[in-house]
Amino acid sequence: MSICRYASVCWDASVSLLVVFLTFCLRITLYSLLFPLHHIHSLVISWTFTGNEHQKPPNSPRSPRNSTRFDQMAVKRGLSRASIHKNSGDRGDLSTGPSKKNVDWRERLALQHFKSLFTKEVIDVIATSTSDMGPLSLDIFKKKNLSASWKFIGTETSVVDTSEPNQVATVVGQDIPKGKKKNSSDDHAQFIVKPADLARRQLREKRREKRASELVHQDKEAIVKLENAAIEHSKSVDSAVMGRYSIWRRENENENSDSTVRLMRDQIIMARVYLSIAKMKNKVDLYQQLQVRLKESQQALGEATADSNLHHSAPARVESIGQVLSKAREQLYDCKLVTGKLRAMLQSASEHVRSLKKQSTFLSQLAAKTIPNAIHCFSMRLTIEYYLLPPEKRKFPRSENLEDPNLYHYALFSDNVLAASVVVNSAVANSKDSSKHVFHLVTDKLNFGAMNMWFLLNPPGKATIQVENVDEFQWLNSSYCPVLRQLESATMKEYYFKAGHPTKLSSSASNLKYRNPKYLSMLNHLRFYLPQVYPKLNKILFLDDDIVVQKDLTGLWSVDLHGKVNGAVETCGESFHRFDKYLNFTNPHIARNFDPNACGWAYGMNIFDLKEWKRRDITGIYHKWQNMNEDRVLWKLGTLPPGLITFYGLTHPLEKSWHVLGLGYNPTVGRSEIENAAVIHYNGNMKPWLELAMTRYRSYWIKYIKHDHPYLRTCKLSE
Repeated sequence: MSICRYASVCWDASVSLLVVFLTFCLRITLYSLLFPLHHIHSLVISWTFTGNEHQKPPNSPRSPRNSTRFDQMAVKRGLSRASIHKNSGDRGDLSTGPSKKNVDWRERLALQHFKSLFTKEVIDVIATSTSDMGPLSLDIFKKKNLSASWKFIGTETSVVDTSEPNQVATVVGQDIPKGKKKNSSDDHAQFIVKPADLARRQLREKRREKRASELVHQDKEAIVKLENAAIEHSKSVDSAVMGRYSIWRRENENENSDSTVRLMRDQIIMARVYLSIAKMKNKVDLYQQLQVRLKESQQALGEATADSNLHHSAPARVESIGQVLSKAREQLYDCKLVTGKLRAMLQSASEHVRSLKKQSTFLSQLAAKTIPNAIHCFSMRLTIEYYLLPPEKRKFPRSENLEDPNLYHYALFSDNVLAASVVVNSAVANSKDSSKHVFHLVTDKLNFGAMNMWFLLNPPGKATIQVENVDEFQWLNSSYCPVLRQLESATMKEYYFKAGHPTKLSSSASNLKYRNPKYLSMLNHLRFYLPQVYPKLNKILFLDDDIVVQKDLTGLWSVDLHGKVNGAVETCGESFHRFDKYLNFTNPHIARNFDPNACGWAYGMNIFDLKEWKRRDITGIYHKWQNMNEDRVLWKLGTLPPGLITFYGLTHPLEKSWHVLGLGYNPTVGRSEIENAAVIHYNGNMKPWLELAMTRYRSYWIKYIKHDHPYLRTCKLSE
């Protein structure tokens, strides 16, 4: 019974609510036809901003403060102030005061029934929210700048510039004078901009355009620079590999062009490790699989250093050995055992590298001191031809120039006919007047005939040639020359020829350079006896046989040596080629007499003042120190250390462009430096007449060889 009564009450309440809702909807529909909704919104806001909403009637007067606040919000929402305040000078309410007669009858009707239309909650919602902009608040004006899209309707307005980021936008309204009636067409007045604001806006636009053009220009310059850099890089690319890839198509060139090669090498190393472990653990099947795959990978890898050089079967080999290695890892992997095997392999590889270095040193020294077969053939043919000549045809013309001190005299001591011919030919070819140049050549007995015959067959223009045999210098004997006496001693023979009794040649690589024949030949030490060889000359230019003359050298005779004996180019850098590199400063004689940081200089092109030489007894100084070095405690073998000692404090430095060195060992000598040099020197093991010569420097030497000579073609030297 009670349940039925409760249900009846609920039904009656529901019907009542439904009737109220339908009545509300009907009223809304009726008044929407009579009064536009935006006017309702305006009236609600006007009434709510009087400060006494829902407490005072709608016709309560507004304070000036609330009126101003409402005016600003009306401007924000695009509402017409004229529609709310037909007379801006009148601060009275819309429903009261003198302006009441101007209010439309629909507005008056709506105002009379305003409170009966909406509840307090509905009025709050209308006053504080909109359908598109969210809560209506003055914070919108404070946080956002006004833009040109804002419209101010119903009155003339001016906009304060809001370009500054922290500036608060303000709208200044100008009231309509009293008595002036506004038509409905004035509700949509156009937005008026001050000339100053327009000028500022145009200036900003110009600045933006200028900045945009500058950025475009900078981008174009950057692109041009990148293109130029790419072009320069493409010029430096070796033409030998240009067919394999293009500098402009990076997709054709793998950045890691040897990635597969390195992977295969790593697989081979690990296969060897697991191979030894499988054998140790008696894994026969796995051992055989590893052995087969290892052999296949080694064959596919071959001597390849890049992926492009690999055999076409390499990818398949990589996959097959990888599968076997995965299987071996599952069955045999032991961290400690694998680490030990890898360490053993590393030690074995290090020992192998050291052995190869020794062999390389030995072979390079052997190649440096060995005369090529073609040069030996060339020398033998010339020697035969010379001794077939009658004695009267073996003499050179212009012998009266040999002792004339007013001419330019050169000293060249060599046993290499081809090298000596290049020195003479290059000097004559670049001289201003070859008739004033005299070349004094000294060789050994073996090459004396060949040297004479070559210059008899190929006279160097109008220059004078003299060829002498060092073995015919009767004054050069062991009683006078300490070097000859030392070479005849048993101690020196033991040092030169046995060198610690090595069991094989490669083990004596460190001593091999001291066994070079040039250290045993008196041609190498004859430079310390120039006044004895040429007693009537005042100055002489000493040249090695591994140089090429590229300019006229007569200017060296006019160089003021400032009382020094030797004019040479210094070779020391920040810490290179100083005295401590050549001399033993642990010896008290060396430490007491010389500065370890003194700058070294080079033999190969030296101008000597023979008068000053005799006055200072340079040869006697050389003999003194050579006698003190009989047991080789002051320096090792060679002629540069005793030269540094003998001419210590007596050497005048020449300009470096006179003599450029390093073409026999240094691959970094610049082309411009070479071409500007008066003399280039192939000092080092890579002599230009040997197969191990550096090809980039060889052309400077080859161009002074007479390739059309029949002896050169017969002995294949022209090749």
